[in-house]
Amino acid sequence: MATSRRTFLTLTAAASALALLPVDAAFGSTSRVTDTAPGAAHLSQGTARRSRLTNLSHLRFLLAEVPVVASATHTTFGIETRPTVKAPWTYADTDGAGGYRPVGGGTRDAVTGYWTQGAYNADDIARAAIVFLRDWKATGDAQSRDEAADVLRSLAFLQTTSGANAGRVVLWQQEDGTLTPSATPIELPDPSDSAESYWLARAVWAFGEGYAAFRRENPEFAAFLLARLHLCLDALERESLSRAGQWVQSDGRKLPGWLIAGGADATAEAMLGLAAATDAGDSRSRSALQIYGKGVAAMASNPDQGWPFGAVLPWTGSLGFWHAWGAAAPEALARAGALLRQRDWTAAAIADAGRFTPQVLAAGGPNNSWAPLPAESQIAYGAHGRVAGALQAAEVGGDGLRLLAGLAAGWFFGANTAGIPVYDPATGVTFDGVETDGRVNRNSGAESTIHGLLTMLLLDAHADVAALATSITGLSAHSGLRVIDAENARLSTGCEVVRPDEGAWTGEGNLSGGAYVRVPRGEYVEFDVTEAGGILHGVVWRQAADVGEAEWEVFRGRRRLWRTRTKAGSTGDRGLTEADGMLVPQLLGDDLPAEAVTVRCTSYGDVRLDALVIQPQIVNAVYATTSGSAVLYANGSRHDERIAPLAPGSGRAYEADGSARGQAAQSGKVRVRGKGFTVTTG
Repeated sequence: MATSRRTFLTLTAAASALALLPVDAAFGSTSRVTDTAPGAAHLSQGTARRSRLTNLSHLRFLLAEVPVVASATHTTFGIETRPTVKAPWTYADTDGAGGYRPVGGGTRDAVTGYWTQGAYNADDIARAAIVFLRDWKATGDAQSRDEAADVLRSLAFLQTTSGANAGRVVLWQQEDGTLTPSATPIELPDPSDSAESYWLARAVWAFGEGYAAFRRENPEFAAFLLARLHLCLDALERESLSRAGQWVQSDGRKLPGWLIAGGADATAEAMLGLAAATDAGDSRSRSALQIYGKGVAAMASNPDQGWPFGAVLPWTGSLGFWHAWGAAAPEALARAGALLRQRDWTAAAIADAGRFTPQVLAAGGPNNSWAPLPAESQIAYGAHGRVAGALQAAEVGGDGLRLLAGLAAGWFFGANTAGIPVYDPATGVTFDGVETDGRVNRNSGAESTIHGLLTMLLLDAHADVAALATSITGLSAHSGLRVIDAENARLSTGCEVVRPDEGAWTGEGNLSGGAYVRVPRGEYVEFDVTEAGGILHGVVWRQAADVGEAEWEVFRGRRRLWRTRTKAGSTGDRGLTEADGMLVPQLLGDDLPAEAVTVRCTSYGDVRLDALVIQPQIVNAVYATTSGSAVLYANGSRHDERIAPLAPGSGRAYEADGSARGQAAQSGKVRVRGKGFTVTTG
């Protein structure tokens, strides 16, 4: 199940405590438990590697038969003659003997058998349906078709059909089919069908794709799914869709007020279902898609202004926070933009894929958060988003984006912090995550399984991308952002290192190193920078009030090369955000020279200085492959560059939109286009 953003922020703030947990409990430990369900079983380990990468065995193992009884507010298709549905268990823990035990959410009451959250949840039910739908459409497999139908029937039962909450979705369900509208611990909204939510957005996704898939195969069932999709839209029209065109303030910036649950992440997943239904001819879905697409596109960033390097921000609650999980915005914008002929949407998708994804890969892979600096564990949900976004963007951009998709998919086969495959084609198991220190969570719950399989379905549909991804055996080296914490730099005598009692989390982002330096007027902080040609970003925890400026100067020896100023405050009304001020890296100015320099930050007010971030002019990631190496080079500057190769190989240089611009190797150097990227293999 997807961690809610509220829960995720708590995890982010407690990252240091998380790192101390045992391997099997280290990831997602706030919601998974050690209690196990009765009837524990083992997965067959399989015998031979399948020709397809997609293997539904583990997902099918997670499926349970769930009895359902119609009520005044909950029912489903065919319940009179088929009073059971299918739903995947939320988690699956290793049993120590090569198999897995299904696990519910929360703790299990020994008397009632009920979980404090539930055995099954709408998030995973919706996404499991999409896996079965896509597998059926790709292969014609009747078993996948029937499982898709049964899981969609399960999702429909969770949808409230009448009353004040009609159209919304209950999140949790017990093994005996009983719904749990209010879970322990409390999750918002509470009850879970009392407002729009991530699980409502994912219901839109599943019902939309389901309607499109069954439209000709089973018109009666398709009509039911379309009616349930429209019931979702009824609910959304009472909330986010009713606010179409209304803007909200977030630290002084105008942002769309009509995103589902305030997020481009949730809204983008709904857009995928709306796009499928639109393509199948549903005019009501088309209208909603037009509205939501405009909102998600408004969350795009300009890569020429530095951080976040072209990423589509996921949340109106922070301008300094991006997360890998749920990052379906580039995929949704590319798909919907092509469908509705919205060039600004496709441009935003291409920028996210072609400018931001190389930065993600050069940082070591899909770290769960950039808040604002990359950190946290890596999970299949985040890896899948990078692959899907790049592949969909390639449909409206250049083929070079397909290479980025292949490199991103290499995460499943060894290009991760653990250096091991986290997906097994012989069983369909995807591990629950890897930590920054390389520890592996070998549990394999529904969410990880689903997003691993969604990625494999994409690879099976794109043989060239699969060939690159499966050739990757590890991440040999990478060079992305380098951070110098202000407290580790040279401080003038009047500076003060402050470690907030509340921890690193500010309400909108994480202080690097858990501290900042208060720099009073006239005091300064000096950083030694050795990166040749790097690009500088200053991280100041800006305040709401006008508290002056920070002056940044770059010296080579005693000679000042350039200087610039950034605001120390003046963020204005915090609006939707949880705290005053904001923590967003600010692009400082010109590229650095080839020699070492000193960067001085002098206060002309009250500066809360967190860090200096150096973005190498050419970031890179070097992958070990079955035939040698694959290397990604990405240029953050506007100038073409020629550099020494990091490994032997040949390839092509690409613009940021993925269009090819000649051979990579020239006169023993690797050519990297300004703002573009190069991929070599050999």
